Amino acid sequence: MKARTGGTRGNNAKATFFTGEKWLVGVGLLGFVLAAICGIWTLVSGAEVGAEGNMRNAFSFDGALGLFILSTAAVMPLAGMGGRMRAFFRWSYIVLALYSYAAETVQNARGINPRFTNSTEAFDAAVGNVFATVAMLLVVFYVVFATYFFRRRTYERHPELTLALRYTMAAVMISFGAGIWISLNLGRYVGAEGNIIWLHGLGFHALQAHPIIAWLTLRTPWSARVRQGVVHTAGLSYGIGLLLMGWQTMIGHPVLEWSALPIAAGLCFLIGLGLGAATLASALTNKRGMATIGRGA
Repeated sequence: MKARTGGTRGNNAKATFFTGEKWLVGVGLLGFVLAAICGIWTLVSGAEVGAEGNMRNAFSFDGALGLFILSTAAVMPLAGMGGRMRAFFRWSYIVLALYSYAAETVQNARGINPRFTNSTEAFDAAVGNVFATVAMLLVVFYVVFATYFFRRRTYERHPELTLALRYTMAAVMISFGAGIWISLNLGRYVGAEGNIIWLHGLGFHALQAHPIIAWLTLRTPWSARVRQGVVHTAGLSYGIGLLLMGWQTMIGHPVLEWSALPIAAGLCFLIGLGLGAATLASALTNKRGMATIGRGA
């Protein structure tokens, strides 16, 4: 999938998603395969295994990590990383992801909680400790990766896509923060009914939502100013929605109840959804093809 963008200085760069990332793509798809196996296990034998294992948790984790890795592989060519740094990030993430798949899937299948186990076995404790270290490395390496989208050179090559990915990286950092919160909290539940996992999971979906909207704007007849306005509005509304969800969780309330914070968060997400629908409709009806080059009027 290719997207030709109009730079603010007249650039006519081409961005090809997934280019050079066949190994990351493969590791992402592996997550879907493992999720399918865990799902079949759950349907056939039930989710609970032993005292602590839960194959439904492994199903959701493997699928979510697979989607995250696949989405990262899609946008890596847009980051403008040097060859060595890109290779370091790629292979580090592959190793960390493979360990994460193994720890989550195998430990749950053995009836052991891979993170917060009560097992007295040294092996299980070691797996959990290494898992925590792996999780922190995933965050640290991704923070470095995210910085490349805030470089001027990257923006000048792909303005709309880079702008969208800046908002994406901010949302991903919120999700990572929620994951650290889960670890420090020794679980996903807060107060009476708060559940951090909603915040942790939804933030990562910005990796799909924002780049798709930006890519679609490039296929509309809109000026650069309008295109970037759409990307800004979608990114801001998504980020505010996540913060409102986090606030609702902190006070120990569920994110799906009918109260002010969840309703406001829902409206924020609806703004982004509406912008995405409008952009798709304009792109489908546009007869002129790609977006114009240069500054918007």
